[in-house]
Amino acid sequence: MTRSVLRYVKHRITQQPDTCMTFEAECMTCDWKAKPSTDGAGVDVQCMSHTGRTGHATVRRSCTSLALVERAE
Repeated sequence: MTRSVLRYVKHRITQQPDTCMTFEAECMTCDWKAKPSTDGAGVDVQCMSHTGRTGHATVRRSCTSLALVERAE
């Protein structure tokens, strides 16, 4: 007979130290993409400039970061 012992351990997730978030955006109407940056406001300005020039109002934005999962003991 095989027995299993289940152990539940709490964990926490945080942003990886010494790393930055990267912000990106792309137009959903054409092939335009914003230059990726660690400055989210700068990417937003690029999006608004693109909309002003083209009238394309739908933009997909993304924010990427590295995460660190650790036991919360």
